[in-house]
Amino acid sequence: MRLEDKSVIVTGAAGGIGNAVAELCAKEGASVYLLDLDKEKGEELERELINKGYIAKFLKTDVTSEEDWKKAAESVLQDNERIDVLVNNAGINIRHDIDEMTVEEWDKMMKVNIGSVFLGIKTVLPYMRLQQSGSIINMSSVCGLVGHKYTNEAYTASKGAITMLTKSVAVRNAKYGLRVNSVHPSTVNTPFVQKVFKDPKKKQERLDEVPLGRLASVDDVAKSILFLASEDSGFLNGVALPVDGGVTAY
Repeated sequence: MRLEDKSVIVTGAAGGIGNAVAELCAKEGASVYLLDLDKEKGEELERELINKGYIAKFLKTDVTSEEDWKKAAESVLQDNERIDVLVNNAGINIRHDIDEMTVEEWDKMMKVNIGSVFLGIKTVLPYMRLQQSGSIINMSSVCGLVGHKYTNEAYTASKGAITMLTKSVAVRNAKYGLRVNSVHPSTVNTPFVQKVFKDPKKKQERLDEVPLGRLASVDDVAKSILFLASEDSGFLNGVALPVDGGVTAY
């Protein structure tokens, strides 16, 4: 198993992608810590994973709160004495164009999408440096690599910030044995996306932009994160990995 005896933190664990990431990491032998604000869904996921024989623990966490991050890290360390992998997956999208978006909405997007990544990295870095090892994976998007005509500007700006924060932390902390990489999915076939794609025009627009001709699945994304979390990617650092069927190859 590729993550045997590793402790893995996954933020936004109760959502579609987070759920898939958490289960795959647990299946590969990790003790998985499920960080989310949704207590009901988080505890349900914890029960599901434990019933399958995996090691999982839900920690209700506001990922925009430094105090909550400190409490989560303390809980992981009490159980395992290590933090081996951090998956910064939590994120939101307020779907307003820049001329319609309020300052409050912009601030909220930045607080959740990039602020939570900043806090997560800030929290785990001291422990990973002491260990002289660790893998941090930040969830960005194809919108963190290119301007995307179907996606609002604030989301793109927040995901672009994740891309460069990842690279900066990667080069500055490699000397401690840390690896920091980002993942960049195109449109992922989650329950929310399925609701949006009840509009056949919107669905066809997204399918037409993907050379492989389909949407990304949550498993496509989860497998890429497992790869970056494991020693299979031991010489990858500061990489922005597209999981996009070729969208960014144009």
